[in-house]
Amino acid sequence: MATTLTNDPSRVAVEHSGPGPKGVTRRPNWLAGAVSLFWLAIVIVPIYWIVITSFKLQTNYYSENPLVPPSEPTLANYQMVIEAGFIRYFINSVVVTVGAVVPTVAVSFMAAYAIVRSGRGRFLRYTNSLLLMGLAIPHQATIIPIYLIIIKLGLYDTPMAMILPSIAFSIPLSVLVLSNFIRDVPKELFESMRLDGASELGTLWNLALPLTRPAVVTVVVYNALAIWNGFLLPLILTQSPEQRTLPLALWSFQGQYGINVPAVLASVVLTTLPILVLYVVGRRQLLAGLTAGFGK
Repeated sequence: MATTLTNDPSRVAVEHSGPGPKGVTRRPNWLAGAVSLFWLAIVIVPIYWIVITSFKLQTNYYSENPLVPPSEPTLANYQMVIEAGFIRYFINSVVVTVGAVVPTVAVSFMAAYAIVRSGRGRFLRYTNSLLLMGLAIPHQATIIPIYLIIIKLGLYDTPMAMILPSIAFSIPLSVLVLSNFIRDVPKELFESMRLDGASELGTLWNLALPLTRPAVVTVVVYNALAIWNGFLLPLILTQSPEQRTLPLALWSFQGQYGINVPAVLASVVLTTLPILVLYVVGRRQLLAGLTAGFGK
């Protein structure tokens, strides 16, 4: 704090120096810091263990301290994973994820736009209610009907057997998220586009899509993560090893009397890398989409 004398000797002006509001003393929140460090340790320690274990040999895994880095790091586990068909399983996961996410986002965005901008129609109201009901149905409860439908369609043990149910499961939540964002776009902007002669498709592409980009990225990342890590649908709807996705392919390292833990963890590391890259590329839009509702 610094004091300055004014022309009036009976008055003293006090100038505030330093960060923060005037008259507020900042105190360190030691409790919040300790809880944050504790939570960081809970998150970091398993990741650290997975990474260092993937560089250990199976013969040394049980004889060494699990939290100590390997004395002789090796890439043999990663080589074993790649030679066991990792590339084929990776391609299968990419095909299923991209083949499900792209139609999901396209259909959900158009449905959300129609519900928000033309939601007065009875058909659209019923459609919106039907989509919201889909959020209340657990996926596990529908696996037997889905299995029978896939068999009837002749799609069993094909990528489409996993893509079609994934699209159906992803649309309800995607429509809910996107419709909330489109509803926040001022109506005056849509009216201005219509006065300029823009069609509904042009308004959707040139106005609604750029303004709701954080929501679109959020939906893409969330659905991609869920489908990429999906295990139940590949387990029930595929049979041949050629159609396995990465989560299901982890069974390849399970023997009759044990599991090759370092090889499994090496496969986990390789499986996580694409999702990590996707998050790094779209993290700003993702965080904007997740936190947009809290700033209102």
